[in-house]
Amino acid sequence: MDIYYVDGKFVDEDEAAISVKDIVVLRGFGVFDFLITYNKRPFRLEQHVERLQTSARRIGLEIKMTTEEICAITEETVKRNTHHDESNIRLVYTGGISSDGVTPEGTGFLMVMVTPKHQLPEWWYTDGVKIITADMERFIPGAKSTNYLNAVYALGLAKQQGAVESIYVDRQNRLLEGTTTNLFLVQGNKLITAKNDILPGVTRSVMFELAESQFELEVRDIDKSELANAEEIFITASNKEVVPVVTIDDMTIGDGKPGPKTLQMMQVFRDHTTAYGQGKI
Repeated sequence: MDIYYVDGKFVDEDEAAISVKDIVVLRGFGVFDFLITYNKRPFRLEQHVERLQTSARRIGLEIKMTTEEICAITEETVKRNTHHDESNIRLVYTGGISSDGVTPEGTGFLMVMVTPKHQLPEWWYTDGVKIITADMERFIPGAKSTNYLNAVYALGLAKQQGAVESIYVDRQNRLLEGTTTNLFLVQGNKLITAKNDILPGVTRSVMFELAESQFELEVRDIDKSELANAEEIFITASNKEVVPVVTIDDMTIGDGKPGPKTLQMMQVFRDHTTAYGQGKI
């Protein structure tokens, strides 16, 4: 049985509970972050916790814990789940109980949920996936809040069309991000990704570091029409790592197979995370 941390205590998953009056339940008001382990080492933990803190500030939620405290609790929770080969780690900070059921009153608390890492289908990486676009925008996109109505709806649309992800397109026709991913286009020796009105992904930032010496990076607004000129496309996320995209909506990308530059970034990322798990970086 998995062990979670809930509001100061380590408990069995079956005993983990929060009040139904917490506004994370009533109003979807809270923040979370998600990461995985490599060789049981949480990947970029401090960076994820800092993003959790940033998300909270952006929606007006007070986290009464330091980054160092949250990191230490997370590492301890991972250690208490030694039965996992590798783990998914979900950090949640709730809005807390509010006297009027709406207004935050500083009564929120931290939950750390550590579960076995879910293996995604191998064909995603060998054959590439289909994604779609959705005319939709997130509220306060720079915050990873627990209000995921847009994402749940957009991902449902994707699954109806045999796709694995949905990319938001705003009213200016800009490609933004996926429900749980960031988007990269490849043109020549350029990697292009959105700059504004997105959640800055941690895996996305790793891509910047790893690609800097090999590709020209363009971080800017991307018009949806640019999809027609994309030689390759891939998406990134903590749980998905680097996934090649071969179809978007009804458009085939390149020759319909994962492209060489995408495969290159997949390997570079794999080498990086292997070294991270071994404590070499």
